[in-house]
Amino acid sequence: MKKIMKIIIIIVLISLLMFLIVSLYNDYRIKHAKIIVETIDNLDIEVYSNIRLKDLIKNINGKIIKNKKINTNKIGPQEITFNYINEENIKVSYSFNINVVDITPPTISYTKNLTFYKEAKIDLKDKFFCGDNYDDEPTCEIIGDYNLNEIGNYNLKFEATDNSNNKVENNFILHIIEKPSSKENNNTMAKPKETYFSNIKEKYKTDNTKIGIDVSHHQKNIDYQKVKKAGVEFVFIRVGSQKGKNGEYYLDDKFKENIEGFNKVGIPVGVYFFSYADSNKEAIKQANWVIKQIKKYKIDLPVVFDWENWSKYREYNLSFYHLTKMANAFIDKIEDNGYQGMLYSSKNYLEKIWFKTNTNIWLAHYTEKTNYEGEYKVWQICDDGKIDGINDNMVDIDIMY
Repeated sequence: MKKIMKIIIIIVLISLLMFLIVSLYNDYRIKHAKIIVETIDNLDIEVYSNIRLKDLIKNINGKIIKNKKINTNKIGPQEITFNYINEENIKVSYSFNINVVDITPPTISYTKNLTFYKEAKIDLKDKFFCGDNYDDEPTCEIIGDYNLNEIGNYNLKFEATDNSNNKVENNFILHIIEKPSSKENNNTMAKPKETYFSNIKEKYKTDNTKIGIDVSHHQKNIDYQKVKKAGVEFVFIRVGSQKGKNGEYYLDDKFKENIEGFNKVGIPVGVYFFSYADSNKEAIKQANWVIKQIKKYKIDLPVVFDWENWSKYREYNLSFYHLTKMANAFIDKIEDNGYQGMLYSSKNYLEKIWFKTNTNIWLAHYTEKTNYEGEYKVWQICDDGKIDGINDNMVDIDIMY
């Protein structure tokens, strides 16, 4: 028995010795491993860039184990550490520093002439759009002297600066004129343009498209059977909105009537919510409210986040990045509950404001042939549509792909 114990102890000691030797050898190999890593020359990386580790490496003597995505959502210095297998088949670690920077100036509107009547009660800054990709509160100001109570032409500048000191400016002329008398102002209004649904159907209907409309209380009373007979293949219905920023939610006056009517005649339905959200929390709350309103109805198409508060954008203190995250928060909540999500916006704002996302897009662009280059599921082609079954007001016409 003693002899067996002695043999076991010897085996254990030999094993420990071998483990120690191997460990020391591996430590030695790693310590003296050949490391050749050459990064790209410019490691100032634009904020929100979609880059991976390999995009930053120009030369390396081995194979990177994981080509991880680089987090560029916050400006400032950042250490990047990664592992790779070198040419000697040794796993080694390497670190280097990048600097995430914001070099994109704010986005503003470039109006060259503004005209107002004398003594107009306005905030001139509200007549310009002003926002930034990264900064929630860029500085937006009018440079120059003017008097809203004195007739004249004022040469002014609208200037916006973000917290990275990126600056953009627009020179414009403010015209203050005398308000005409009621007699002078009594001009005959031109008859509004009309786009007939039948013409849109004839021109854009293919095997790969469906032609539809979107409605709210503005269309008043709808004859759903006539609308279906006219060829409408789908509809988006406004489920509700909000009484301004931080206001209470309310159901569209015609939502219940509209969704029951379209469901009854078998026209596929989607819904949209006109939002004044200013945070992810508010957007999620709105999504939950919408889900509660629609859960007992047949919803065949996406539930849409519609945010259009561009004239008051400065009041929301949202960078374009945070605005997009807010929309995604609404859509994610909608999709977590089994519905499809979608974002509605115009071509101009899709190109200049919203960050690209994987969500479905409902494009608004009132033209015969859109030149929007992004992907979209639905195209709102006009807002002056005329169709049998909707007589009180015009209606938006849409094409689905």
